[in-house]
Amino acid sequence: MKRNIFVVALEEQQRKEFETVRHSDHFEVHGLLDVKTAVESAHFSFNELLGQARKKLMNFEGSIDAIVAQWDFPTSVMVPILCREYNIPSPSVESVLKCEHKYWSRVEQEKVVPEVVPKFCGVDPFSENPLKQVTLDYPFWIKPVKAFSSHLGFKIKSEEQFHAAIEKMRDGVRQLGDPFNEALRYVVLPPEIQEMDGNSCIAEEIISGVQAAPEGTVFRGEFNVHGIISQPSSESSDALYDRMEYPSNLPEKVHRRMIDVSKRFLDHIDYDNGCFNVEFMWNEETDKLWLIEVNTRISQSHSEVFIMVDGMSNHEVAIDIALGQRPSLSNRQGPYPVAAKCFIPYDDQDGVVKRVPSKEEIEALKERFPGTMVRLDVQPGMRLGELMHQDSFSYRLGTLYVTGEDHDQLEERYKACLEALTFEVEPLQQ
Repeated sequence: MKRNIFVVALEEQQRKEFETVRHSDHFEVHGLLDVKTAVESAHFSFNELLGQARKKLMNFEGSIDAIVAQWDFPTSVMVPILCREYNIPSPSVESVLKCEHKYWSRVEQEKVVPEVVPKFCGVDPFSENPLKQVTLDYPFWIKPVKAFSSHLGFKIKSEEQFHAAIEKMRDGVRQLGDPFNEALRYVVLPPEIQEMDGNSCIAEEIISGVQAAPEGTVFRGEFNVHGIISQPSSESSDALYDRMEYPSNLPEKVHRRMIDVSKRFLDHIDYDNGCFNVEFMWNEETDKLWLIEVNTRISQSHSEVFIMVDGMSNHEVAIDIALGQRPSLSNRQGPYPVAAKCFIPYDDQDGVVKRVPSKEEIEALKERFPGTMVRLDVQPGMRLGELMHQDSFSYRLGTLYVTGEDHDQLEERYKACLEALTFEVEPLQQ
């Protein structure tokens, strides 16, 4: 009898990804809530989404063998709650929230890995004088304690910019902050965190360097990293990074330091029976390593590059853990030495899309560079400013997957693809 694997916000193209994992013919993959509901909803209630997921599981006639998380909040917090109810191995809800709540996570990080934690402070945007709470010098970043990507993240260089950002925070922070508060009620919060609820912000000193992220698992106390993704700094875009490369080509000593910090922090918060990817920034000039954030799941953004290089999706380890099996991922069994997920950036002002690359143009690109895939997020008639989960400082028109023999070739092919893909955007009238 096949085992039933439930994946929150399962995308249709991911069904092929699941075929790459071991014994895929021995299980059936089911979607639990669709992408539009669990990921793309502009307004939602955490408890209502949890109720919808519970109802579907209760009405399912077969066994509930595994529930897998691959997205950020609300999925990342829903899954351990559901797993607990079905006696499926998963991290505790408290350990997950200690990573999901940006301010709480910094407080815990400072206790055990202070050497990689940037200066930070909490800010209540609804207080009478939010600026009085800031203990950092200009410039600094400010963002909600829970946000999608860099949405509502602002670089503050002056008091005037701070007050402008606070106004935008007040208008938009509740979109995710209110449902996050619903999730926070599933645990007992320390007093200092009770004062910094889901509608609060965190200000942090600005750090610079190359981003990288070890991805791995903790299973019955055993810590393991199965891959490290690097994110070279962008030279052509205002975005913090424009591509993710696998495997990382950073120095091995930096890899070891990232792994050590990840293990010490996850041990500290008693994170167990779960997947993770931990984002870092390394400044090559100063050899300074910074911890950005800890994600309590595999990243579905990494799945394709793992398949290209290792021959298997990282969903393998998430399924292993949920089934109570020691997780492992094949290594370098894929068709390409290196691969990258690249964003198609648009750094100009808001506008309406008039043209996107044709199917013929995309097919020609695939023939030119074997292994290339193109996924567009826009179509003619769409307004960029209405796209979901965009950064505050740039837009993403789509995603490119490119392969190569080495990292230099990846960069060359990425640039060539951007030149070959023609978009037309009509700026809005000012």
